[in-house]
Amino acid sequence: MKRAYEPPATSDGRRILVDRLWPRGISKADAAIDRWMKDIAPSTDLREWFGHDAERWPEFQRRYALEVRKHREQLAELRRLARKDPLTLVYSARDEAHNDAVALRQVLLGRSPA
Repeated sequence: MKRAYEPPATSDGRRILVDRLWPRGISKADAAIDRWMKDIAPSTDLREWFGHDAERWPEFQRRYALEVRKHREQLAELRRLARKDPLTLVYSARDEAHNDAVALRQVLLGRSPA
């Protein structure tokens, strides 16, 4: 996982943006995103409800896990990509511990609370 505002590195492998909105102030060239999977991002309603409030983090993880499991094909694709080569989930949130990429990683690894 890596913030979109950090410089890309060759060790990142495939860089997948997992936010619904493009990161502010970053050009597509500078972001070096291989794929933008905005449909796998939290819904607008869930994102706005969460508002990056750490107290809501456990409930956000649970709700997002339920949402993201509806995107079986994209989850399977991310798992396939991760088995082949390095894969970096790219996000724009300032909070590196409480964001959709962290929650998505837990789902991909089978460690989500829901």
